[in-house]
Amino acid sequence: KYLDNSVNEARVRRGKELLAKHGPLLKKIARRFGVQPRFIVAFWGLESNYGKYTGVFSVLGAVTTLAYDPRRSRFFRQQLMAALTIMSSGDVPIRATGSWAGAMGNFQFIPSTYRDFAVDTDNDGRRDLWRSFPDMFSSAANYLSRSGWRNGWSWGREIRLPKGLSLGLTGLDVRKSLAQWQLIGVRRIDGRDLPKEDAEGSIVLPAGYNGPAFMVYQNYRTILKWNRSLLYAIAVGHLADRLVGGGPLWNKRPAKEVPLSRADVKDMQRLLAAKGFDSGGSDGVIGPNTRKAIKAYQNQIHLPADGYPTIGLLERLRGPRG
Repeated sequence: KYLDNSVNEARVRRGKELLAKHGPLLKKIARRFGVQPRFIVAFWGLESNYGKYTGVFSVLGAVTTLAYDPRRSRFFRQQLMAALTIMSSGDVPIRATGSWAGAMGNFQFIPSTYRDFAVDTDNDGRRDLWRSFPDMFSSAANYLSRSGWRNGWSWGREIRLPKGLSLGLTGLDVRKSLAQWQLIGVRRIDGRDLPKEDAEGSIVLPAGYNGPAFMVYQNYRTILKWNRSLLYAIAVGHLADRLVGGGPLWNKRPAKEVPLSRADVKDMQRLLAAKGFDSGGSDGVIGPNTRKAIKAYQNQIHLPADGYPTIGLLERLRGPRG
């Protein structure tokens, strides 16, 4: 459901139009920073729907309020100081609006990211991520480049797994060369051999062992530095593929998929920690650490260890009631 909503036909169509419209500028930025234009536009689409929604909350008010939240005061005090820095320099208006957590502009940079990675490409003395296309595209590319983006490489691809593949071979902790995955029996989704490239990949199962499977590369890991959600990273990569003619995903979605609420996820993380499986905190976000904790718990209780959070798994963690 997340992927269907994030990479819908309207977003693909609009992204193609904008990729063509800004093509010369994006190619120039790609030569400078080594990030392909389709990925810059894909991030733009996922972050703000190409600038249609950049947030309605006061940035200063948001980060000041969250700085008083004892669960994350240290982080948001840093964001408050970063916000004051970029506002005092003239990059950002003091009345700027953004997300509830202070993310700003077309690419939803938090204040510290804005401070450290935004670029003044149009040379007007300001790093404007709302109205200046040269600034906002360059800033996104600069952030990705300095986070480890590998120029010329894709993010990954949908794959076909061999029958009986051990789930212990899945997850970002397991890296093998494409030649090794080929010997194990992994193939492209259409059955063809994997690329004969000197590269490592990992297999991720974002919807569990009954859902689609993906072989992901270094650039996927770089996307996770922007947003640590496995599904977000797949959505960015898949949208980027669609913008240059790629088709929809092949594999069917899991049947009877029941989404977990943020409260459910927090409860799951808390219960996992109580059983000795550290998920990195109870923030209500299913990130790599939470999936790793789920996988370890599944192994302990002899369930298929795919790291996928389900309502059934949560009920098992909660145990008998009444």
